Amino acid sequence: MSAEAADRVAAVGNSRPSTPLQTSWFEFLLDGSLLEKHLQKSNPDPAPVQLIIQFLEQASKPSVNEQNQVQPPVDNRRNRTLKLLALKVAAHMRWDLDVLEKGLTIPVLNMLLNELLCVSKVPPGVKHVDLDLSTLPPTTAMAVIIYNRWAIRTIVLSSFPEKQTKPGPHQMNMLNIVQQEKEMTENILSVLKEQASDSISVLEGALRLKKDFYIHTLRTLDLLAADAAANGETESSTAGLRITADELHCQVHYDLGGIFFQQGCTDQPAYEKAREHFRQTKELLQKLDSTLHVHLDEKRLAGYWNACKALTGAPDPSDSQTTPYDQINSLIRTHNYQALVEAFTKDNITRSLPNHFRRSVLREFLHKVQQGGLDEVCYKLCVCNAVRDALEGEVLSIRFQQLLLKPSKRMVDFMLEVCTRSLEKDRPSETSRRNMANFMKTLCESLEDLSLVFVVSSHKLFMELLKEEERKVLVEQMRKRSATINLSAKPLPSFYDIPASASVNIGQLEQQLILSLEPRRIRQILIELHGMAERPFWRVNSKWEVPPDYINVILGIKDNLTKDLVYILMAKGLHCISIKDFTHARQLFSACLELVTEFSPKLRQVMLNEMLLLEVRAHETMAAEGSRERPPPDLVSRVRGYLEMRIHDLPLRQVVGEECVAFMLNWRENDYLTLQVPQSLVMTNPYIKLGQLLASTCKELPGPKESRRTAKELWEVVVQICSVSVQHKRNSDGRIGLIKHRESTMGILQRNKFITFIKKLREPLVLTTLISLFVRLHSIVRDDIVNEVTAEHLSIWPSSLANIQAVDVEAVAVTVKELVSYALTLNPNNQSWLITQADIYFVTNQYSAALHFYLQAGAVCSDFFTKAVPPDVYTDQVLKRMIKCCSMMNCHTQVAVLCQFLREVDYMTAFKALQEQNSHDAMDSYYDYIWDVTILEYLTHIHHNAEIKAIGQTELNASNPEEVLQLAAQKRKKKFLQAMAKLYF
Repeated sequence: MSAEAADRVAAVGNSRPSTPLQTSWFEFLLDGSLLEKHLQKSNPDPAPVQLIIQFLEQASKPSVNEQNQVQPPVDNRRNRTLKLLALKVAAHMRWDLDVLEKGLTIPVLNMLLNELLCVSKVPPGVKHVDLDLSTLPPTTAMAVIIYNRWAIRTIVLSSFPEKQTKPGPHQMNMLNIVQQEKEMTENILSVLKEQASDSISVLEGALRLKKDFYIHTLRTLDLLAADAAANGETESSTAGLRITADELHCQVHYDLGGIFFQQGCTDQPAYEKAREHFRQTKELLQKLDSTLHVHLDEKRLAGYWNACKALTGAPDPSDSQTTPYDQINSLIRTHNYQALVEAFTKDNITRSLPNHFRRSVLREFLHKVQQGGLDEVCYKLCVCNAVRDALEGEVLSIRFQQLLLKPSKRMVDFMLEVCTRSLEKDRPSETSRRNMANFMKTLCESLEDLSLVFVVSSHKLFMELLKEEERKVLVEQMRKRSATINLSAKPLPSFYDIPASASVNIGQLEQQLILSLEPRRIRQILIELHGMAERPFWRVNSKWEVPPDYINVILGIKDNLTKDLVYILMAKGLHCISIKDFTHARQLFSACLELVTEFSPKLRQVMLNEMLLLEVRAHETMAAEGSRERPPPDLVSRVRGYLEMRIHDLPLRQVVGEECVAFMLNWRENDYLTLQVPQSLVMTNPYIKLGQLLASTCKELPGPKESRRTAKELWEVVVQICSVSVQHKRNSDGRIGLIKHRESTMGILQRNKFITFIKKLREPLVLTTLISLFVRLHSIVRDDIVNEVTAEHLSIWPSSLANIQAVDVEAVAVTVKELVSYALTLNPNNQSWLITQADIYFVTNQYSAALHFYLQAGAVCSDFFTKAVPPDVYTDQVLKRMIKCCSMMNCHTQVAVLCQFLREVDYMTAFKALQEQNSHDAMDSYYDYIWDVTILEYLTHIHHNAEIKAIGQTELNASNPEEVLQLAAQKRKKKFLQAMAKLYF
């Protein structure tokens, strides 16, 4: 028994189960029937593409002669058989280029197809374009077509971005092989690209042939092997697999469409050719009963088709309806810019176009502006996009903010027209109205020219959307900006001013009751109604709601008229607070307080508490809208009184206490929270406990580490809130596992209530402290030292957790994101929060978003990069993360430029980036931003003196004084960062 046979027996006899032995490549040489049996298996091992690689690798191994010199592969029977075996595997795969391209490298597939040309008797040394396909034997013609299809497909595929594979251990031999393969691939690609026009001509010739085609199968290849004298005209030529003309034409049209589409970026008419080929592909696909021999991606075909329609603008009779994208692209193509602006304005109502598409259209026009003209179209599209962003509560773009620096009356009039038309729905939502009101306030605050501010503040829409009190606050701010111009606004006519005419029936009275906000009128209507019918009129409107805490006390009032009046006054007052109509809310609550004082001390205190909450919310709303006026001492006193109040059997709403604590934190009443609040309150009220710990931690922040006892206590409280109860349970296999109960919380508050409380806070230091705490907690539970999120004051928190299994990791991650996003809605220009937001995106591999926020952080502290970004903002860590973001997006030229920003220039990374072939940024346009002479010299070397213009600038001469070199660097830094901001904002 041979040693190999003994091994097989031993493998079978072993008691442990083993995987079947893989069939070795040489076994197929020994047994001619083995290949077909192997390929018929459901999951053959090795797989077909692996077999092709092994056969061709063995057939192309160089030989060594007696003098130990390396010689080309020997043309012997063994090697010829191996090549034939590789072809037979490809024939089994029906010459499906999709599968072959995925499994084989370009050099291997090139070798395989050249072997196909050879066995198919394609005349050697003759250009394919000079062959007449109609006179060639069918399998010979088909081999030529397959080769040229592969040639143009490879050109197209090589232009797509590829994910860079990370090298393994640095073994020189392996690196040499990889380098050799890369060079071979580049050489083959350069030849294919040179011959691209010939390949296209060959395939266009194939489309003129109307006969059926035949392709080699395992049988025909066996016939060729058996008959060494076969010349391609034997029976084997038509004994192959039949491919109908329609099937082949469908595939060839698709491949030609791909190459013409790729050429379209440099040759615009090529898009027309691509479109025609894709049209014919679609028609043939519909015509074919079976697409067994057609291998194409129908989703990709649909994508190509839509892109061609957009780029060429030719109407398609088969399309029953045009999409909004088609309409916009048609308007751009026909230069109908007025209609384009009109379409964007109407889309603010329908919102059928995605924001990213609208922004891409604007970017296209901004590019055209740089070439000259179309400024007006640009600013109008920018305004339309800004109004859309405002309606959806998005942060306004930097481009729009730049637009407001140089406004004109015409521009402001257009903005107001777009704002008005964007709210022309039958019933715009309350959120849309509120967002539009905020946008108009932003306009007033951003415009420097007070005459333009007056244009906005006197506009009808401004009057409708902003409450009288809001307008008064805004007008006061404008007055302070300029004492010379008076911007008094007209009073807003109330929607609820209903004439108190004599009522005819109960229905009319009830309608007036629903609409009226005047307490005396409400009382008069109720008296009339109770004279007509004795029923509970507080139920007239199902949307009248009072807090569940008070419902029993109010419904316990014996007099039905009084009960209705108290209920309705309170419900209407609460509704007014919810829509920030504080003036009417005060009137309604004051009337209700006056009424209940006469008969119920308990309800009197309830109303006093609600009126306190009203004043707290009114003041917080003013603060959120820009007012910096501190609350009056009387209000602060009343808040303290509420927090310390202890009245037996009084219904208390938790939200009142919650907002009072938030109010004290927002107005930095830290001394009261830390020193004067009664200890009994701290023990019983979780909001006061949180408020005290937050206030103490903020007070101690600048102090030494030993004074940070409170920070540790706050940490423990928050960790408990984010923890879940853990139980041990024995599994069926006897092992003990952990079961987490997410619905139960171990903390002083449930996490959702904690988040709600946080979103009532506005004080920057308090929010920074909470962000810092959650960032540290997030880092510990993620346990990823390399990719940590950064924030201020991280050193005050513990560096480990005693019971890390109990912490709900997902809850912590969600809270960090929610907290930072909320903080940025209050102040989108806080550079520390922006860096933290960027880091969150960075560690979750969202590189484009991360780069957006890193750039925004730099922009806000440098007046949009007109000044240098402080080094404590763009630290080396931030810069390295920006470099990685660009690298992961294949923007390698941007990587090289950013490498100069580091304290010590990272030449290795810069050089490696400049070597990359597939850079997805506008490479040439960034070379002007390179100031480091070493990098410029390297760039000049690898691009064969193409960049001599950049290195030849006198200000970059190394002999210049240091100040000159620094100024040159600073100038390029600013311009580069501004260019990046325009790209990523």
